[in-house]
Amino acid sequence: MKRLNELSPDDALAEFLKCCGSTSWSQAMTAIRPFKSIDHLLEKADSAWWSLDQEDWLEAFRSHPKIGEQKAAAAQSEQAQSWSAQEQSATSGAATEIMRALAEGNREYEQRFGFIYIVCATGKSPDELLKILNARLNNDAETELRNAAEEQRKITRLRLEKLLNQ
Repeated sequence: MKRLNELSPDDALAEFLKCCGSTSWSQAMTAIRPFKSIDHLLEKADSAWWSLDQEDWLEAFRSHPKIGEQKAAAAQSEQAQSWSAQEQSATSGAATEIMRALAEGNREYEQRFGFIYIVCATGKSPDELLKILNARLNNDAETELRNAAEEQRKITRLRLEKLLNQ
């Protein structure tokens, strides 16, 4: 925590961008330092996230590769790429038919909602990821945007914990 609190604003911004691809969120987190504890950091992270608008959320979503892929639409730091790969590691050994179904579902989802299928994949099997994707395809656009934002919030929290434990 001490290291994060003492970073220059530019360095802190870069660290926060590894955790969440929203520039507005990362700027807010940089500005509200210092953090007293991990709980304080996570509380402020959640508060900053839910204060953002839809465009900020979409910017964050673009910093993730699609489930089953390795490259995000927006540039990612090496650390963020590594974290994405770890988070999606279960898909690396998935059956071909599951990967094909995920790719097809990703395309359908993106056409329907206008952004990638984002899910906190940590600890989930490829079958679970596909089941979640198929269920979420039935949502209306507003509900799905909120679902995706909640999944991004979960990913950000996990990455903040990883950042502090480096």
